[in-house]
Amino acid sequence: MHPRIEDYAVIGDEQTAALVGRDGSIDWLCLPRFDSGACFARLLGDEDNGHWRIAPSGAEGPCTRRAYRPDTLVLDTEWETADGAIRVTDLMPQRDRAPDVVRVVEGLRGRVTVCSTLRLRFDYGSVVPWMRRSDGHRVAVAGPDAVWLRSEPEVLTWGEDFCTFSEFTVEEGESVAFVLTWHPSHHPRPPLVDPREALRVSLADWQAWSARCRYDGPHRDVVVRSLITLKALTYVPTGGIVAALTTSLPEELGGVRNWDYRFCWLRDSTLTLGALLAVGYEEEAEAWRNWLLRAVAGDPADLQIMYGLAGERRLPECELPWLSGYAGSAPVRIGNGAVDQLQLDVYGEVMDSLSLARVAGMTPRPHMWSLQCALMKWLSEHWRQPDEGLWEVRGGRRQFTHSKVMVWVAADRAVRTLERYPALDGEPERWRELRDEVHREVCEKGYDPERNTFTQYYGSRELDASLLLIPRVGFLPPDDPRVIGTVDAVRAELGNDGLVRRYSTERAGVDGLPGDEGAFLACSFWLAQALHLTGRADEARELFERLVGLTNDVGLLAEEYDPVAGRHLGNFPQAFSHIGLVNTALTLFDGEKAG
Repeated sequence: MHPRIEDYAVIGDEQTAALVGRDGSIDWLCLPRFDSGACFARLLGDEDNGHWRIAPSGAEGPCTRRAYRPDTLVLDTEWETADGAIRVTDLMPQRDRAPDVVRVVEGLRGRVTVCSTLRLRFDYGSVVPWMRRSDGHRVAVAGPDAVWLRSEPEVLTWGEDFCTFSEFTVEEGESVAFVLTWHPSHHPRPPLVDPREALRVSLADWQAWSARCRYDGPHRDVVVRSLITLKALTYVPTGGIVAALTTSLPEELGGVRNWDYRFCWLRDSTLTLGALLAVGYEEEAEAWRNWLLRAVAGDPADLQIMYGLAGERRLPECELPWLSGYAGSAPVRIGNGAVDQLQLDVYGEVMDSLSLARVAGMTPRPHMWSLQCALMKWLSEHWRQPDEGLWEVRGGRRQFTHSKVMVWVAADRAVRTLERYPALDGEPERWRELRDEVHREVCEKGYDPERNTFTQYYGSRELDASLLLIPRVGFLPPDDPRVIGTVDAVRAELGNDGLVRRYSTERAGVDGLPGDEGAFLACSFWLAQALHLTGRADEARELFERLVGLTNDVGLLAEEYDPVAGRHLGNFPQAFSHIGLVNTALTLFDGEKAG
């Protein structure tokens, strides 16, 4: 039986990350990057697809307790047994040349026998490596991958059934440290890291980073944890931020809504940039802005909705039939076919992000404005096209209202930039005309006067949670009756036990997929913000408190939540959900102090 999605915690080195279960097992790890093949893929299959468990010998269930060290990504997992107690501290130190997983086992009380079970399976659990000994290490090699395992002090290891076992005892005050190191198999072994020094440095580095957070309002602990999670999802060599650590965690248990989220979405750009800037992380915000500029450079007609960690454009989607899927949710997919979709909203996201960056005083880039002008030229000529919309539906293109609102955002930000920086060249009159025309059309064709609500797409009676963003982006003021009506309608028709679904899946056709999905956590945060903006502060805070209560025991959120089953769904941890948490805290508690 699979652990629940919320049973996992994350450790990472800002180039990749691992999921550690309550039972002490690392069940997901891609090396050397977030989007590389997994060497531990039990998450999407079974034990034979790779995992690494350290726990007291004979312990079958979850740990007694676990927690991150305050303001860090260093995880402590503790077990109380009849013979004593141990702590396993897991981390991935900031890498020098190679990724390392460090696991330190400490005796807290008594004398405890500990077992380590390591099953390495490269290429998403499909390749069993050749294991050998070398200088007291275990070395696993298959094709391009090589992994070294060592312990300090050295403990006895043995191989059995294509698995590496070790068993040892620790008493109070004793410790054993394991280090797992990956490198390309054609390279020599990288320098060894000192596991205890790596722990000391990691703690100091994460705590220094967290101390830079300027937010000092209510729920500061969960806000900081969300920011640490966003940092953990950052590919630091380029500044790109992946949408999630995982692929194919289902939006419906046993269903087919299983997608690869280990890429960088333009959809997230403005919200991410705003959150980072608002809480004092200008360096990370500028790195994300620079990634964005590199990724979208080129012909505006080729703008994609997502890119790889370094801005790669080809992300072909395929299925991995040897993996049974999380809780039987197949197929397991890698790559994402939505990369080829047209989503007009991303032009608005890019224009809004670059406008925000300019106003925030980020170091200007010589080509930035010329790129923006090129994007506006293309958008001016093609904005009337139907598209697949924000949610990457696979049921055909439509005239999605949110997409047109974001076209308005693009034109609005272009006009505002010229008004604020008159030395820049542009086409202010053309862009004003575009802004006004789009606004008129959306209010005429995307609005249902009978029900006093904007609709999912022109002429439909369906709703969409993205409509909650209308006041946030400035399309209409929060006190406009059409905004209030839309918020009420979305809440009533898309509500799911107080949370919010993205759209209705009951009437087939819009997304082109069978089955259902849970409440979308980012959209539920948008509802809290919309309630606050429309003058219902108490209701907004009540919803925010409910959402904060859905974080798991170490403060993490997946993409969705099933209120009936009371469990997380979708890829994990989800950047969009954590961005929603941070921005909602900033909206609701602006200027308030914790306490």
